[in-house]
Amino acid sequence: MKRTLWSVLLVLALALSSLATLGAAPPAPKGDPMIGINVLLKTEVTPSVLNDLGQYGKVRDVITEIKAVTLQARASQLPLIRSLPYVAAANPDAERQGAPVDTVAVEDFANGLSTWDLDAINVTDVGFNNRQVDFDGSGVYVAVLDTGLLDSWRQYFPEERIATEYAISFGGGGGEMGFVSTQPNKWEHDQNSHGTHVTSTIIGYSLRGTPVNGVAPKAKIIPVKVLNQNGSGWSSVVARGITYVADLKAGPLANYPVVINMSLGGPELDTVEKAAIDYAISKGVILVASAGNSGEAGMGYPGAYAPVISVAASGWVGEWVGGRTWWYASDVTDPINTADFYITDFSSRQKDGQDLDVAAPGSWVVGPYQLQSGKISYYFLGGTSMASPHVAGIVALMAQKNPALTAAQAESILTSSAIPLPADCRNIYTPYGTTENVCWDADATGAGLATADAALAATP
Repeated sequence: MKRTLWSVLLVLALALSSLATLGAAPPAPKGDPMIGINVLLKTEVTPSVLNDLGQYGKVRDVITEIKAVTLQARASQLPLIRSLPYVAAANPDAERQGAPVDTVAVEDFANGLSTWDLDAINVTDVGFNNRQVDFDGSGVYVAVLDTGLLDSWRQYFPEERIATEYAISFGGGGGEMGFVSTQPNKWEHDQNSHGTHVTSTIIGYSLRGTPVNGVAPKAKIIPVKVLNQNGSGWSSVVARGITYVADLKAGPLANYPVVINMSLGGPELDTVEKAAIDYAISKGVILVASAGNSGEAGMGYPGAYAPVISVAASGWVGEWVGGRTWWYASDVTDPINTADFYITDFSSRQKDGQDLDVAAPGSWVVGPYQLQSGKISYYFLGGTSMASPHVAGIVALMAQKNPALTAAQAESILTSSAIPLPADCRNIYTPYGTTENVCWDADATGAGLATADAALAATP
């Protein structure tokens, strides 16, 4: 449906919703809060459906592509909405978070060029610009659904690597706002830094003029801001971002591979977000997401949803052994020795009904990250947010080799080519001059450690 028609439909929905609720709503029971409700319909979105829904709350957004509606309503209305004959499913708008577990400032950036984490996934070798794979992501678009980019992004990334013509910001969601809005240009005014650090893993970055390698340095990034300035957001907004990228793939990017990275999540699967994922996959988009930072509490969504390629956070025993220059000066053993790797204690474990695919570096990954607005700085960050873009970058390399690659094929190749990491324990150094023992079970690793060379070799 064309955007102009969607706009007319939404305006009509808002008008009908307002008329339906004027003077008709009974006094709200005590303790009956206003919430955002995401509704998946069995039928097409029509004025009559929107008018009827208006009796239970205010229609705030319509996603015609997936037959979805968001409402702002009292919590007590949810059972009634679920019982409507044209409603397939409905649930409260689910919270989404994207944030590192810890941050440590980088004090010595001498030599740059390549980093331990790219060595660990066999994209580069140690200490110098020596790529070990024949692909660089050329011709592939990677949409980063995150906090957007910092105002200073041009000091970190080549301007031609950011697809500004497709960049966008979505906001709102939840019970207080209740709607999803488009916010022009806000995507490049982030104050959080999370999206900038995630992007740096995929395409690399400038270290005060010196290039630092990325997994897929010639891919084009589409910044899609779905998280606010404190790194939080709502599943309704994420669903809108996913649908937007899917429509790009179905339209102007029909002849290009498109990958989505989502370094975000929450404990509950949202029915509208799920529908948006299915819609994107049907259009040929491949989705990668972080497993979550909740440890034994289980995985986050959308990563835990089976069609999404989910990524746990692995670490390397060489971290901090050589002081704060280890990130570029130490060599990860080739071929990979699993005794050198571990799964972080924060990385979410797979529970019943959840799907964990592979692990990638998510412990102390270096990249641009600002704690003070306008002050260029770089930090080690830890989190599955940092692991996910490694795999999104690998998928971009795979899609460059095979532009017809599907989401199911990409997941199958990654899991079948991963290096198993059996349950075990490791003694590791910390950045604080101490050591600790880290243990994990089989529910923490998925198929094992993802590497670019093995995944590319298995890509037809």
